Amino acid sequence: MNAHDGLLYSVLDLSPILEGETAAQSFRHSLSLAQHTEKLGYHRYWVAEHHNIPGVASAATSVVIGHIAGGTSTIRVGSGGIMLPNHAPLVIAEQFGTLESLYPGRIDLGLGRAPGGDQLTARALRRGLGSSGDTFPADVQELLGFLGPPVPGQRVQAVPGQGLNVPLYLLGSSTFSATLAAELGLPFAFASHFAPELLHQALDIYRSHFQPSKVLEKPHVMIGVNIFAADTDEEARRLFTSLQQVFLNLVRGRPRQLQPPVDDMGRLWTPTEAAQVDRMTRCSAIGGPAAFRRQIEMLLNDTGADEIIATAHIYDQQARLRSFEIAAGVFKELRQFNS
Repeated sequence: MNAHDGLLYSVLDLSPILEGETAAQSFRHSLSLAQHTEKLGYHRYWVAEHHNIPGVASAATSVVIGHIAGGTSTIRVGSGGIMLPNHAPLVIAEQFGTLESLYPGRIDLGLGRAPGGDQLTARALRRGLGSSGDTFPADVQELLGFLGPPVPGQRVQAVPGQGLNVPLYLLGSSTFSATLAAELGLPFAFASHFAPELLHQALDIYRSHFQPSKVLEKPHVMIGVNIFAADTDEEARRLFTSLQQVFLNLVRGRPRQLQPPVDDMGRLWTPTEAAQVDRMTRCSAIGGPAAFRRQIEMLLNDTGADEIIATAHIYDQQARLRSFEIAAGVFKELRQFNS
């Protein structure tokens, strides 16, 4: 059997707002992509919570999940993730209990401990909530309690939510959530698509400290990968310049809507900026089918991941759909090769 026989492949979507378009158009693009990837055999479709970022439309994450789940029929739909310190655990239990009640057996709840925006935005979101990254472990336990079976004397229950056992996933870009996911016996997704520096350290901690639980007998590792697959290497590299511009704008502290690709990034950045963006986008697969497959195989061999959660900041919607189509063919080949 091949090492990648059990590989799952999924989608992470930030509902990017294209330069010159609106959030309404972004949501239409997202639903189109979800329907497309469902047909292609992708396992799950996650949307992420971000705030006060001009190019990201998925701030009201639970609402977007409902939109995607309502327009699809088999693919799992969830959060990658909900930034739990922004919310009272009871509210999230009710929201995802509602989603699970509407779309039973299809909802995932991925959780992060970052604010999903800058500190000023975090304060505007949280007001007097009192939660922070430091309270994340306790908040996760409280949320698990609201989604699990009620206990005798429990006076506050999530309705709906209590007893629905919506599956939880912990997300992280450091070792903190890797340790917590191992302790709780939960699946772990690493944000290697934008913060790959601690990838191997986090995965080593997660695997070596993993405690089997009622929901998971052995570690389940998910890695975020930027996918830019096209019919030619040249076209894929050009599509990739839209993401490079996203990170360049973040490095400069001036996030913008998603910009069209360019022919020459050298005219837009300094060598220092280029090096910073290269570090942040190291976990990417860019190329025509053959080159794309080689890069995916290298990532899988390097990490031993059980699941790739693929994201693509591609400006042209048809090129975005095509990228996920080519990628699906590669993922299926890797699963079937020598099986």
